[in-house]
Amino acid sequence: MRLLLIGCEVLLRELCHAVSRSPHPVDVQFLPKGLHDLGGLGMRKKMQEQIDAVDCTNYDAILLGYALCGNGLAEITAPKIPLVLPRAHDCIALLLGSRARYQELFEANPGTYFRSTGWLERGKALNQSMLAEFRTMRGFQDTLEQWIAKYGEDDGRYLYEQMHAYEHSYRQLVYIETGLENGPQFEAAAQQEAVAKGWAYEKTAGSLAWFEALLSGNWDPELFLVVPPGGSTAVTYDEAIVKVTPSGVDS
Repeated sequence: MRLLLIGCEVLLRELCHAVSRSPHPVDVQFLPKGLHDLGGLGMRKKMQEQIDAVDCTNYDAILLGYALCGNGLAEITAPKIPLVLPRAHDCIALLLGSRARYQELFEANPGTYFRSTGWLERGKALNQSMLAEFRTMRGFQDTLEQWIAKYGEDDGRYLYEQMHAYEHSYRQLVYIETGLENGPQFEAAAQQEAVAKGWAYEKTAGSLAWFEALLSGNWDPELFLVVPPGGSTAVTYDEAIVKVTPSGVDS
């Protein structure tokens, strides 16, 4: 079985490790972190374009090294070969090894901001054209005065505050250590970021198991959705995370 992996560059170390342990030949395409910053619709469009460009005669399946990522993988259609993606809301669950562990950490401290090696070395190196498009579309570049001029004093001020509320919602930074670090510089950078923002700092052990399972070719239906040729993904809003729409059969 020959596989094509389309992955997020934030997970490059973890996915490359899994590729090196895969029993199958694997070709890899990494996409920039900035893809997330286009929002769900923008990410979906770019991802579908990447999938549609694949020469399916060369592969038996396409693997997505992504989680659902703000519905960025919703309504994605598989080409002439199966499409495989993890049943996870975001990559933090993948890095921690399970949705249950992520939920446990989140419930213990919902104001937690997570960092990993990939987020530290690649998260800030955004695709600038994508980021500019996102910020313009969302209004992040507009000042408070511009929001007030556009929507009036009360509505403009409220919308501006809501747009930037996320900046004040975090109280702790947790660094996820996966064992692929080649030195202390990543944890040191995470600690420095926590200090700079006035947050508490913790470190937790990550896991490579979900990544290795993706590249194994043996896809547990509890962890992965296998979309048959021509089928499309859909959000379930339950523990399954994603399903196949009626054109396919949920695997």
